[in-house]
Parts: sequence; C-alpha cells; structure tokens
Amino acid sequence: MAKSILNKKSLTFLENYLNNAAPTGYEWDGQKLWMDYLKPYVDEFITDTYGTAVAVINPKATYKVVIEGHADEISWYVNYISDNGLLYVVRNGGSDHQIAPSKIVNIHTKKGILKGVFGWPAIHTRNKSKEEAPKPENIFIDVGASDKDEVEKMGIHVGCVITYPDTFHILNDDKFVCRALDNRMGGFMIAEVARLLKENKKTLPFGLYITNSVQEEIGLRGAQMIAERIQPNVAIVTDVTHDTTTPMIDQKKQGAVKLGEGPVIAYAPAVQQKLRDLITETAEKEKIPFQRAALSRATGTDTDAFAYSGMGVASALISLPLRYMHTTVEMVHRDDVENVIKLIYETLLQMKDGETFSYFD
Repeated sequence: MAKSILNKKSLTFLENYLNNAAPTGYEWDGQKLWMDYLKPYVDEFITDTYGTAVAVINPKATYKVVIEGHADEISWYVNYISDNGLLYVVRNGGSDHQIAPSKIVNIHTKKGILKGVFGWPAIHTRNKSKEEAPKPENIFIDVGASDKDEVEKMGIHVGCVITYPDTFHILNDDKFVCRALDNRMGGFMIAEVARLLKENKKTLPFGLYITNSVQEEIGLRGAQMIAERIQPNVAIVTDVTHDTTTPMIDQKKQGAVKLGEGPVIAYAPAVQQKLRDLITETAEKEKIPFQRAALSRATGTDTDAFAYSGMGVASALISLPLRYMHTTVEMVHRDDVENVIKLIYETLLQMKDGETFSYFD
C-alpha cells in the first residue's frame, strides 16, 4: 500500500479548520487558521479587504501561477423575528431548506454563539393527505424565547448569521464527513501542495499564489477581486463536484462520477484546453486515477472568475467528488483527497516559466 501523504499534523489541521465556522462574509477566523498552518511553507501572505488570503512562494517572480480553493461555507441570516420569539431566515449562499427541520444551529452574536433549533410541527399534528414540505418561508428557529423582546435581549437581531455545529468525523476508515467540505477541502488540499513542495525541497521557476478566496457561494466574488490583484498567468482551481452514484440522481443529466475513483477534470469553455491537456497528461504519466466531467456554459466555480479576469487567464478545474453537497453530512473519499493534492503538485512540477498555453504556437 502506498504511503499516505497526509500526516498527523495535516489531519489535525483539517479537523480544526473544518470545525471552525466560516460563513460567507465571515471567513476571517478560518483564514487565520489556514495562514498559521501555511506559515512554515511559504514566503509571504497577501490579504484583501473582504478577507481572501493568499500564501506566496517566490513573490518576486514575474510569471504567476495560482492554485485556488474557496474558504466560505453556506449559512443563514436572521431575516425576521416574530412577536412570539421565533426566527425566520434567509439564505447566505445555497443553504438547503429541506434538511433544516430538527437541526441544531449556532447563532453568531456579539455576545458569542447562542444555540437554537429549527423547529417543525410533530408528525401527529400534520395533515397527512397534503403535508407541507419545508420551504425557506416556513422553516423557523426556536431559541427558547417567549417573545421578540426576549430574543433581542439575548443579543439576536436581524442580520445575525447562523451556521450548523456539525463537526468532522471519519466513516469506515476512509470517508471524511462534515459540513463545509465544500470547499474547505479545497483550502486544505492547496495547503498540502505547499507543504509537499517545501518538504520535498522543490524549487519552482515561477511565483506560486496559493489562494483561499472568500464569497464563492454567493457568486465567485472573492475570486473576482483577487484575480484583479494578482493578475496571474495561470490558475488551477479546485472545488467539489457531485458523486452521482447515490439514489435520485440522473447520471444522464449529471454525468457519471464516483467517490474513490479519482479527481474530476472539467471540460468547459472556461477551461483552457492546453492547460487541461497538461493536467491529464501529468495524471497519466504519474498514474494518478482521474475522471472527466462536461460542464456546459459555465463551471459554476471560481474557475470562471479567474478565466475571464483581465485579458483572460489560462484556467482549469480539478474537482473532488463529494456526496450530499450543501448538507451537514458532506462526504469525500480520502484517496480522492490525496490524488487531487498529488495531481496539482505534479502538474506544477511540469509547468514551465513563461508558458503561454497559446493555441497558435
């Protein structure tokens, strides 16, 4: 069996990083954890106004390569407080209303985290012939208050952000399970690439910008901002994609992707063909298993933001297969995590200073 590239320190960081809440717009505590972990492996850091963090190797180099994940997780905002002390919510990112009933939540206030629960009418009281499904407008949070005044005295107000407290665990030795694997796994994997470059004493002929963008979940916003700042020549983005082997998913529509069968290399207009060829050829040469996905008009990831920034940046997407996206039990396979890390690492070692990836050379 091949030796794991994830060591005890890596996995401790991963657990701490996942368990820390970093909702869209409130990513900075997670970014500090990420930067602390990366400090021994990089030369300097860049941060921006909205909290994107970039760890840089070879900052003086003219040619710039980005490897990128995003730091934020989906969440809710308090939208309305009823007279009888219940909280109604609005999404911050693509939060799934169907999983909310009976979930415990953390409400982030100036006084600290307060607990609440998404209540739901008991099965005995519901009309079984026309049961109402959970919807954004009918799910509500109970914080144990008797009225609106009591809620406000607790320090809860409209705009307080709400996250789920679910923490990291491992199923059957090789499945990582947690909320926010989308996409703290990306931030973790690019950090591991930096660690391996340092530990294996690899010198790159270009500047490497290990980028953990904010606000992806509400429209790739952090990537748009940081792309303008870095103005890279190349960007390799990593995010999650759907494992399509579980029930109620139509593979004819969603494609065939399976946990444990390797990173997923994207085909889409935003993906620069020659850069993608370098990635697939590297995977074949290094015997790294991979899968393919066709993504139509847009990838829906930060790849789009980097690709179309400035005068155009050669960009590609390497995705991590994941089950149950935007739930609190997102699941990935450890082998896929290691193989995404290996694929990015080995691709960087193949990349040349000044490479244009031009179709016309």
